[in-house]
Amino acid sequence: MEVRLDDLSDGKVIALLEEHLRDMYATSPAESVHALKIHELKAPDITFFSARENQQLAGCIAIKRLNQDSAEIKSMRTVSTHRNKGVASKLLAHVLDFAKQNSYKTIGLETGTQDYFLPARNLYAKFGFTETGPFGSYKLDPSSYFMQRVL
Repeated sequence: MEVRLDDLSDGKVIALLEEHLRDMYATSPAESVHALKIHELKAPDITFFSARENQQLAGCIAIKRLNQDSAEIKSMRTVSTHRNKGVASKLLAHVLDFAKQNSYKTIGLETGTQDYFLPARNLYAKFGFTETGPFGSYKLDPSSYFMQRVL
């Protein structure tokens, strides 16, 4: 599997992100959805990656620079046909390496508190993320679960 920088021009990547947004709105209250829209993922403070296996899209992930020392994981999603095959672990490991190479000291994320997000929370915990409070511009929200890892 290859993880590479992506410019968000591939229709399959866009379709995956649109599916991600639909699922976020289907499982969380609208005011608690913090997933970024495609045009927002093209901002200069965001680096976007896609994973491909045998030239087929397997998943995606983004990292947003918050300041000189910290970043946030955004829009991690695995294509349904590639789930439970290690795609999310590969994407997460890649972004953590990228964060270290860019001298970030901490990396955070926001995910949901609902059961739908339990596999994601378990994956992040496996990679050393621990529960924390809101960071950046987030506010305390019963539908948001915040995690952070020191790099």
